[in-house]
Amino acid sequence: QVQLVESGGGLVQPGGSLRLSCAASGSIFSISAMDWYRQGPGKQRELVATITSSGTTNYADFVKGRFTISRDNAKNTVFLQMTSLTPEDTAVYYCNVRGLRRSQFGLATFDSWGQGTQVTVSS
Repeated sequence: QVQLVESGGGLVQPGGSLRLSCAASGSIFSISAMDWYRQGPGKQRELVATITSSGTTNYADFVKGRFTISRDNAKNTVFLQMTSLTPEDTAVYYCNVRGLRRSQFGLATFDSWGQGTQVTVSS
């Protein structure tokens, strides 16, 4: 199995910055895409940013120019650098990682979610 551990959330003032991390561990053979989602109070979960195995990135319009997604392939870790935060960015942030894992039957796909980390933007 593949486990994800997120860190880096917290309370920050408007205009501030935070950096989220998500480390994947387990019987990983390869990782394809790594994503960050968020779910604000009373809202549906929404995609924030994606990074592929080749490093191609995509961002939701509401974070373009403010957030940066990156990954450390050697450490199976994805990051989300968030700047110019506003109260509207308040949410639980989740990472999602997909790829191939080793199993007793050979290789199998996996699609794992982190436990979520709270980001609160408030003065």
